[in-house]
Amino acid sequence: MKNSEDRRARRSRKLLKESLLTLMKRKSFSEISVRDVTDEADMNRGTFYLHYSGTADLLQNLEEDLLNEMQVLIDTHIPETMEEGTVRPVLEPVLDFILDRRETCEILFRSSEASGFIQTLQQFIRRNGEPLIETWFHPQDQALTDYFLSFLTWGFIGLLKEWFDQGMSVPREELIAAAQRAADGAASYFFLKEKVSKKNFLTRRETVREGGACSDRRKETRL
Repeated sequence: MKNSEDRRARRSRKLLKESLLTLMKRKSFSEISVRDVTDEADMNRGTFYLHYSGTADLLQNLEEDLLNEMQVLIDTHIPETMEEGTVRPVLEPVLDFILDRRETCEILFRSSEASGFIQTLQQFIRRNGEPLIETWFHPQDQALTDYFLSFLTWGFIGLLKEWFDQGMSVPREELIAAAQRAADGAASYFFLKEKVSKKNFLTRRETVREGGACSDRRKETRL
């Protein structure tokens, strides 16, 4: 009996979330009432209040479900990502997940002013990114780490939103490559600056030395 009730409860919650998303395609979240949701779901308000305290609670639960599913996916692929030193192993399945739920993600982006979804997503990405930064770069300066994570998290969200807005005209592989280049470039600046500067200095010194050798050889030829 209990399993049957659990199944009914899951079906009711699923139907209410789907009804809310359907309504959010037509009007802003602030205009949607509990009655609107229950009418769309063909469900009475008493059943709604068995599961949620209001439309804001329903929307928050919908967002949490999405991020929880994404977290399971990230947890599966994060060991490979840490080992390979590139975001590709985790970014590819996450992008596929987002594509499968593109409509939901686009609706949540549009309604972010009401729920703060973009800010929640930013914190979600940051929380998952911090262990990678610690493993790959062992940063000593927390301020630089904060700047780097802010750059990456907001940059990825902007990249994703622009991709949706432009009808995903850029191939998925190019988007992943662009995200990787942005991450590599930012990491070089924030964490490897001294190493890069030293490397560039050594390269310039070798060039000067080689140039001097060429000059000496030209002098010998003239003699």
